[in-house]
Amino acid sequence: MHVSDATDVELDANQIGARPVTLYEGPVESVLDGSLGTLEPTTRLYGRVWTTGPQVVVRYYEAKPPDGDTVPICAVARLGDGQLRKRPESKPGTAIIEFSNASVFVVDAFR
Repeated sequence: MHVSDATDVELDANQIGARPVTLYEGPVESVLDGSLGTLEPTTRLYGRVWTTGPQVVVRYYEAKPPDGDTVPICAVARLGDGQLRKRPESKPGTAIIEFSNASVFVVDAFR
């Protein structure tokens, strides 16, 4: 896996295909839609969601392939055109966003 490798991800394994989707502050389990380096589709990504700003922030620390061991990763979820922006009706500790999926990018560090 290399910095800038990317694929699509379902942001919350419990809300696949939901529209809109509500993300909660704290731990999150996501699911890869495509391959990410050596990680195959359906790999689970584990990370954390932050909801305090105008848009949701999702950072991933671990990946668990369907038939493999957990591996450390450093990746972030991104969507263009402000699509990770929280909807106005989001309550504290939550982020209601339009889509259940985003792109996930491997990074060298969280900033």
